[in-house]
Amino acid sequence: MAIIVRLDVMLAKRKVRSNELANAIGITEANLSLLKSGKVKGIRFETLEAICGYLACQPGDLLEFQSDTDESS
Repeated sequence: MAIIVRLDVMLAKRKVRSNELANAIGITEANLSLLKSGKVKGIRFETLEAICGYLACQPGDLLEFQSDTDESS
């Protein structure tokens, strides 16, 4: 099972650049890049709240659950 981060999709939809979001919510561009790539093990609710507030979206717009099992089987 995996959690897929869809932050890059939401940034594109909102026409917001990564560096703009990072500056607005107070995290480094490097940490935002790690988050976008899914290379993090967790995210603080405070950070998630700031991202959702800035992008006017819901946490479910940014995170998606994907099961390991193939549903066509």
